[in-house]
Amino acid sequence: MHIIKLATVAALMLALAGCANTIRGVGQDTANTVDATQQAAGNVAGAVN
Repeated sequence: MHIIKLATVAALMLALAGCANTIRGVGQDTANTVDATQQAAGNVAGAVN
């Protein structure tokens, strides 16, 4: 019975660690998108001038 509880806790910890990595990755992707958008806007503004 204790082995089942231990395995359940271990599985939950792995799942939560995976969620944290996914959230971190989404944040990095969003930041990269913002940076690329700002750079593109700068390129367009430079081309217009």
